[in-house]
Amino acid sequence: MKYFGTDGFRGEANVGLTVEHAFKIGRYVGWYYGERQGRKARVVLGKDTRRSSYMFESALTAGLVASGADVYMLHVIPTPGVAYETVDGRFDCGIMISASHNPYTDNGIKLVNSEGYKMDEDVLELIEDYIDGKSEVPLATGDHIGSTIDYMQGRNRYIAHLIASANFSLQGVKVGLDCANGSASSVAKPVFDALGADVRVINNAPNGLNINVDCGSTHIDRLRRHVVEQGLDVGFAYDGDADRCIAVDERGNVVDGDLIMYVCGVYLNKHGRLTAGTVVPTVMSNYGLFKAFDQARLSYETTAVGDKNVYACMRKNGYSLGGEQSGHIIFGDIECTGDGIMTSLRVMEVIRAERETLSQLCAPVKLYPQELVNVRVKDKDAAMGDPAVAEAAKRADEFLGDRGRVLVRASGTEPLVRTLAEAPTDELCRQANGIVLKALEPHRAE
Repeated sequence: MKYFGTDGFRGEANVGLTVEHAFKIGRYVGWYYGERQGRKARVVLGKDTRRSSYMFESALTAGLVASGADVYMLHVIPTPGVAYETVDGRFDCGIMISASHNPYTDNGIKLVNSEGYKMDEDVLELIEDYIDGKSEVPLATGDHIGSTIDYMQGRNRYIAHLIASANFSLQGVKVGLDCANGSASSVAKPVFDALGADVRVINNAPNGLNINVDCGSTHIDRLRRHVVEQGLDVGFAYDGDADRCIAVDERGNVVDGDLIMYVCGVYLNKHGRLTAGTVVPTVMSNYGLFKAFDQARLSYETTAVGDKNVYACMRKNGYSLGGEQSGHIIFGDIECTGDGIMTSLRVMEVIRAERETLSQLCAPVKLYPQELVNVRVKDKDAAMGDPAVAEAAKRADEFLGDRGRVLVRASGTEPLVRTLAEAPTDELCRQANGIVLKALEPHRAE
């Protein structure tokens, strides 16, 4: 794909991703679904809080309406809210404007199909051809021109869906929320308020420029301090578009996606709700998680990095839980995408049902030290195809034996080879990575 990566069309606003791109995406999507359905397309559109999101919202809307589509505008909402409402409202497709955890200077356009899944690649290829001028679509005229609908009821229905998913009260529970000055700012607190929690919120005053700035799931220290200083029972941090969640226990310790998968996996399995007793992490999950799964007698099936790959495995096999270390967790019996606020509610369900603190629930997992080294190379395919590199990776794995592992993979977007070592000590990690790094030397870019 030329423009669309694993997480949509992303780039610096008006540099890598421009209003012209957005207008053309709207033009093609509006025409494509109208032509396929034999009627006006119905498209639901949401955005995060970056300053450029308003610009892209206008450009997309203009393109969609010009091609005859009716656009239902959710305004600021988490990405999973768009996916939910696309299905719940029976729309032809959904569009989210967000660059997730990236700086405010970036933005992105994510497309989902009528089932709430990421748009099929054959459709994305048709959109790319149109952007590059390889095809044309007609402009709508007369009463065929589309319209815009202020669809705040869709956002309210998403909030109601989150509240309804929790069959427990949080009365008397002190919860800290870090909304990253992003999409969760107008959603997370109302949900926890409705469940009776004593909610203490930080970073919920977006101004278009402060999204993800020293806050949220990628900058967890502020929430850690907040939980400890306020004496809270638990804390949750979201990213810019609220599809990820990282938790903090009552002691201020970070509970990442791996630990969340463990806590929820053990609980769901105990109650017969974990399909095939299997969790779906990625290859980048901590080695200590796999050891803990073994001890808890849970099966796991690893996938390549990316929530798209996690969900593909879950959907194919009917699994009910999967996710990434970054906090992108998917509860397959409820949703088809990661939802940070839903994840925090599922963690609260375990805490309330088991009557244990989050630190107690996480205690059986001993996460291993990790060392990740990014090596900039001249040709990542040549580096990964070099027998000497493959042999070095094998020797590094043998060096660690059952004490840990080494994972070598190419970056999906940059000319980098990443080597990750996990072992009981930092020194063992450095020694194992050193074996691979030596073999990569001839491939280093100058």
